[in-house]
Amino acid sequence: MLSADQEKQNSFQRRICEGDLVIVYERHDAMKPVTVRAGSELQNRFGVFKHSDWIGMPFGCKVLSNKGSFVYLLAPTPQLWTLVLSHRTQILYIADISFVVSFLEVVPGCVVLESGTGSGSLTTSLARAVAPFGHVYTFDFHEQRAASAREDFERNGLTRFITVSVRDTQGEGFPEEFCGKADSVFLDLPQPWLAVPSSGKMLKPDGVLCSFSPCIEQVQRSCEALTTNFTDVRTFEVLLRTYEVRDVKFGSLGGDGSGGAVRKPPCKRKNRPSSDEENNGSMERSTSTVMAKPCPETRGHTGFLTFARLRCS
Repeated sequence: MLSADQEKQNSFQRRICEGDLVIVYERHDAMKPVTVRAGSELQNRFGVFKHSDWIGMPFGCKVLSNKGSFVYLLAPTPQLWTLVLSHRTQILYIADISFVVSFLEVVPGCVVLESGTGSGSLTTSLARAVAPFGHVYTFDFHEQRAASAREDFERNGLTRFITVSVRDTQGEGFPEEFCGKADSVFLDLPQPWLAVPSSGKMLKPDGVLCSFSPCIEQVQRSCEALTTNFTDVRTFEVLLRTYEVRDVKFGSLGGDGSGGAVRKPPCKRKNRPSSDEENNGSMERSTSTVMAKPCPETRGHTGFLTFARLRCS
């Protein structure tokens, strides 16, 4: 994760210091954010881990508990932070985030306006995309939610690239000080069409807007509003399907401990098999291969992404 400290901008390329935020990785679906404090301990099912043992270790290292079990200490990248952050609102996940960053054409040096900070999932990725010279100005009407997001950005060392403000952009629009200065605008609002006129004023010529909406009725209203000053209006739905890759044994004659392994058909011959056949059968029972199958739980619909480009006058 990027840091406000110039000497610590690439935290994943340096060693862990006291006060750093690390992601404790147990397995792909069990991770936890921890702030390193000398004298503190982390206790989980693997045992007790002392923070003092972590200081000076490189990110990505494996550390042992008092029981001899281990976890990995990972740098808090935007992708990992999305998986461990506190859900104050519905969040965007990696599939939608990568699509948004790409289609909004966010590059280093860009100025991005975001309405609907929420849990800050997208904001962290936008900050990394605009660094080291750009900035993300994010707005949320809920004061406590904005304060919590501000604290998270500070923990991640992103305050240099993100400014959080409390504002009802749906009713008041964006501040006039950004008029004609934004490269991109992102809207995550219940009624995004109300913020479309203000967004058009904020964007530079040929700037891009994106609106995230969970319901197609919201998309229809937004597209109607966008036709006034925008062109190239397109809506997408991003669906992610993951696969499990694992070793599977074939020809098992034992119990059903192979996790769905294919059984060898029963032999119809009454004669006792020869020693060579027995050896071949033994080899067949130990045969395994690598197979891939879709995960039983596939993440479905999250929302619709509508993109539009400001029409040049």
